[in-house]
Amino acid sequence: MIPLRDSEAVRRVTLANTVLIAANVAIFALELHAPADLSARLGGLAMVPRQIARLHPLPRELPVLATLLTSQFLHAGWEHIAGNMLYLFIFGPAVEQRMGPVRYLAFYLTAGIIAGLAMVAMGPLSPIPVIGASGAIAGVLGAYLVLYPGGRILTIWPFFGFIRVIEVPAILYLLLWFGVQLYSGIASGAAGPLVGGVAWWAHVGGFLFGVALAPLLARRTVKRSALQRRKSLLRRG
Repeated sequence: MIPLRDSEAVRRVTLANTVLIAANVAIFALELHAPADLSARLGGLAMVPRQIARLHPLPRELPVLATLLTSQFLHAGWEHIAGNMLYLFIFGPAVEQRMGPVRYLAFYLTAGIIAGLAMVAMGPLSPIPVIGASGAIAGVLGAYLVLYPGGRILTIWPFFGFIRVIEVPAILYLLLWFGVQLYSGIASGAAGPLVGGVAWWAHVGGFLFGVALAPLLARRTVKRSALQRRKSLLRRG
């Protein structure tokens, strides 16, 4: 299912979320057009679980630890970044409006770090570089689940060869999403934490972090009736 719009965001364009999307797109453009020497340096910003797991005492290993942050802004291709940025664009604004831009930015980056550490925990010997914003975005999805359990998601649903646009309860959409990530992570088994190029355990770790931490950070409320949200979603859809 491809999300198109949520019912809870008062504004679609918010400060921190827009900055994050712009930063991801700008760095991806740099990846595409950078000369060979710069491309090699960018590749060195990816997080490698084995390197993190074998860290020696600080501060000598600070550059390696920094890859838990820098890897969040690298992407492997158009499909990778397009999917990530779509989810961030749909779910990020509503979470930011409850946290405020500063808390939201700190939450997002921390969720990405926790997601990376989840990958290290599940595959400490893995030499495969891990990149992408999906772990941090999984944290945003987890936050959305607990902050807006009554929300609705307008989504594209392929059904037996037909494409339908339907409205789905956010709690159902996000629990199904999490279930797929968890099942895929468990099913990877001896094949390791990366199957098909997807960091399943980063998604699981980021999502659970979002569920746990969001209630502690969300101190702002946006008053809007359920009827208003529903009418707005259907009108815009």
